[in-house]
Amino acid sequence: MVRAALALLFAFSSAALARQDVQALADGLVDAGSPGAVVMMIDGDIQLTSVAGLRQSTDEARIDLSDAWHLGSNTKAMTAVLAARLVERGLIGWDTTLGETLGDRFDRIDPVLANATLADLLHHRSGMQANAGRLTSLALAGILGDRDPQADRHPYLRELLRNPANEGGEFLYSNAGYVAAAMMLEDVTGESWESLIQTELFDELDLDSAGFGPPQGDQPQGHRTGWGRLTPVGTDAGADNPPAMNPAGRVHMSMPDYAVFLRLVMAGARGEESDYLSPESWQTLLTPPDGADYAMGWGMGADGSLRHAGSNTMWFVQAVIWPDEGRIAVAGVNEGRIDEVAPRIRSVLTGLAPD
Repeated sequence: MVRAALALLFAFSSAALARQDVQALADGLVDAGSPGAVVMMIDGDIQLTSVAGLRQSTDEARIDLSDAWHLGSNTKAMTAVLAARLVERGLIGWDTTLGETLGDRFDRIDPVLANATLADLLHHRSGMQANAGRLTSLALAGILGDRDPQADRHPYLRELLRNPANEGGEFLYSNAGYVAAAMMLEDVTGESWESLIQTELFDELDLDSAGFGPPQGDQPQGHRTGWGRLTPVGTDAGADNPPAMNPAGRVHMSMPDYAVFLRLVMAGARGEESDYLSPESWQTLLTPPDGADYAMGWGMGADGSLRHAGSNTMWFVQAVIWPDEGRIAVAGVNEGRIDEVAPRIRSVLTGLAPD
């Protein structure tokens, strides 16, 4: 069904994309087996968003355009933007090291990681391991009650900071690296990452639907496979990664709100002036190290696009920005069978790419 919808879409010029065709792409993702789906296309002043399917596979409530979506690792771009805001205020520098800020907070930090800079962490080139161990993650999951994300970042990082994965400088995608970067921001401000991102991003951009962890209440739920079928995961601790990982991948928000953030990034990539961040900061955020294809929270496509995907294994959302053409595309589903859904999402986004 996704392929058929794409064939229909290609029949239209980019200027004549009709809402029903974006709807067909969302419908196609559900027809292919996902409980629910969202597809959004932005082209200049045109913004089309369509949803399809169910909030939960076990209920009849259908997904609404205003519903929140778990963005997973797409959160990383937001943490990077927050860092840039604090750099512009002189509270921290891109070359500030982990040891300078957190050296007295841990009993031991390996020299490789002590010398890693804020930029290294956001580029995934610090030498940090990808994630904390399973036992640590389970202990911090909040199963026995609410957690304090800021306090939990210390035990999350303790063993990781003693044992780097490599000598630094080499790319290794690391959720833990973004947790460490967030802890550095907390150290120089005296505020939690959650408070900072709320003030500097959510409030500043009027992202009223934004929050942390799985969406609560009458909202879509993530799904995982159990007993041979997709089952909703609920909204408790088992429905997401530990709250300590908020800066790396636990933000949720509605697609209209996510569009506001993505438009901000696109404007920055195009060098447009704004009061939010300077062109120089955007250039730093969106320029990979020499010979690399990952900047700060964004991968760089061969076609000049910015792209990133996010999944906590129970949701999957991918976004692509083509700055030169002024085009943005997002597609997502409320399930996380990566091997199955990622190719479908890529096909949808390819169909929404500029000519």
